[in-house]
Amino acid sequence: MSTFPPFTEEHDRVRQAVREFAERELAPHRYDWDKAGEFPREVFTQLAELGVLGIRHSTDIGGLGLDWWYTVAFLEGLAHCRNAGLMMSVMVDTDMATPIINEIGTKEQKEEFLAPVIRGEKIAALGVTEPGCGSDVAAIRTTAKKDGGDYIINGAKTYITNGAFADFITLAVRTGEEGHGGISLVLFPTNTPGFTVGRKLDKLGTRSVDSSELHFENCRIPQRYLLGQENAGFYYIMTNFQGERLVAGIMANMSMEIALKDAIKYGTERTAFGRPIGSYQVWKHKFAEHLTSLEASKALTNMAVQKINEKGDPTKIVSMAKLYASDLAQTVIYDCLQFHGGYGFIEEYDVCRAYRDVRLIPIGGGTSEVMKEIIWKWHSMGG
Repeated sequence: MSTFPPFTEEHDRVRQAVREFAERELAPHRYDWDKAGEFPREVFTQLAELGVLGIRHSTDIGGLGLDWWYTVAFLEGLAHCRNAGLMMSVMVDTDMATPIINEIGTKEQKEEFLAPVIRGEKIAALGVTEPGCGSDVAAIRTTAKKDGGDYIINGAKTYITNGAFADFITLAVRTGEEGHGGISLVLFPTNTPGFTVGRKLDKLGTRSVDSSELHFENCRIPQRYLLGQENAGFYYIMTNFQGERLVAGIMANMSMEIALKDAIKYGTERTAFGRPIGSYQVWKHKFAEHLTSLEASKALTNMAVQKINEKGDPTKIVSMAKLYASDLAQTVIYDCLQFHGGYGFIEEYDVCRAYRDVRLIPIGGGTSEVMKEIIWKWHSMGG
């Protein structure tokens, strides 16, 4: 009889090794890094030494060539850094900006861009969102026009995680006609003349990593940096979104799990009216409901992991997993903060930062409203 999810002792070792590293090396700095609005690049070097920056990437460029269950184990361990900004930065690097390079990149592109990411020497960003379009990817305006053997890029991007310190961007550009049929992906080195970082946006949460405005003015890159086929970028982006949305669901689940454990522990230590506050039935029942919902969310997320692991079309189930986990997290962590009373309103408490950090998940990678549209579309088609 097979088990589900199919975690083995090897998965457990990965999860535990990353968790121990996160608790020892990262978590002690979580408040300071949020306050500073940045964390050291050396974190990527340290993660590379653990061997976790190329879990699903090809072995011929230094990756491990493993499956999505190892990514789950990695992220479940990393969540114990208790800093959503750092975790988001790493996920962009490992699971949003680079998987498409591993899938469709040339040997030369992988050696120049992907291999250094796996070694922790380069940091990647994903450049899709623009000032005039977010979820409507087909409306992007940043252009890449051919000039000899080069592309000349002009335009702007916004809300770009890692944008201020990435070494390259997996960049969505318009190379053809209006609409989704004219979009391409290129690999854009950030030391290219004409590229500038604008404002680092002052965000509600995930404050230890930048979300930046980027500007491209007559930036020249060689056409060999085209990723895949020209004008096929929309398809690549939609495919890439499935992994991005899945890791967002995993992040939401872990945010809830850690917040619930902290709250339940706090309930044994804090007293009100002569008894521990966790002993009151109103909270015992509320936490019982949340623990049950969390298990349901994990089960749905694991179904999505299984689907994407089997190379089937995961769009519907991934959309459901992200929708359910990200919206549930808003309720669960709200209650965990409320349970802490005034302490929950203080920045030095993890639940305070978790409350504002988790608000990003129903927005990033496709809003909850977009997830509902996708789910309904697939249902209507009999999918």
